[in-house]
Amino acid sequence: MNYQRLGRTDLEVSAVGFGAWAIGGFWGPVDDGQSMQALHAAVDAGTTFIDTADVYGDGRSERLVGQLLRERPGERLVVATKAGRRLPAQVPEGYTRANLETWVNDSLANLRVDALDLLQLHCPPPAIYARGDVFGVLDDFVAAGKIRYYGVSVETIDEARMAMRHPNVQSVQIIFNMFRHKPAEAFLAEAAARQVGVIARVPLASGLLTGALRADTTFAADDHRTFNRRGEMFDVGETFSGVPLEAAFPAVDELAALVPAGATMGQFALRWILMHPGVTCTIPGARTERQARENAAAADLAPLPTSTMTAVRRIYDSRIRDHVHGRW
Repeated sequence: MNYQRLGRTDLEVSAVGFGAWAIGGFWGPVDDGQSMQALHAAVDAGTTFIDTADVYGDGRSERLVGQLLRERPGERLVVATKAGRRLPAQVPEGYTRANLETWVNDSLANLRVDALDLLQLHCPPPAIYARGDVFGVLDDFVAAGKIRYYGVSVETIDEARMAMRHPNVQSVQIIFNMFRHKPAEAFLAEAAARQVGVIARVPLASGLLTGALRADTTFAADDHRTFNRRGEMFDVGETFSGVPLEAAFPAVDELAALVPAGATMGQFALRWILMHPGVTCTIPGARTERQARENAAAADLAPLPTSTMTAVRRIYDSRIRDHVHGRW
């Protein structure tokens, strides 16, 4: 496992983190005992960064991560959480000081910590990025000791750029994977120049880039891969990275031929992300010990050759680009 500093903070994080959305909800049935085993397996494998949110299972994910912190008191773990999606409607007017403080206090209680390592605004309305008062409130929370640092989770490159104009934004979480190349073209270099950490989310495109899904794969009714394929509940880009399945599966078949010997396709997908120097870490989800160990091991793969990187780009350009590149 490799480690590096997140932005301008003093937080050192593992190259492969643990995305804790799947252990909270919207991915079908979950078992808390199994989830705890996955979390412990990730830490045993060198993972030190865990990303969660207050809405993942209405606090369930945060509470499980809090339990991990209590069960691993000697570990230097960094926990990032998110706030904002508990609003009944995503409108700028909801980002009041009172609401922000309530969300922060609830996350502190769920995690059972005195201060949040990293609080991220959870894909807020684009108008929020132009409002200095919201970021001023976050500065006040830092001064009060409620949060150590803050960042944003965004949907688009434009949102990422707007967010970085605020001087104390330390990190940007953005979708970046073999089906979403645009950040490499239009964002990573700028983030590096500004010393802003980049957290690559949805690294496996909701499971597509593990190679385990097929056209006839079915999902539980409460799995977002069933109910959000057209963006019915949140941005469609969060589900399968916004790629139509009829385009995704032929691309997956071509990518599978590029997987290095001894690696899984999921590890290959994670290693591809880590080939980009502007990325601080990536946060694949895991619901089992095996998945957590395999994800962490991706950091130990040898660098991908230029020929492989070129081939991945060719597949993206020919099969995926037209579906996603101009949208996010």
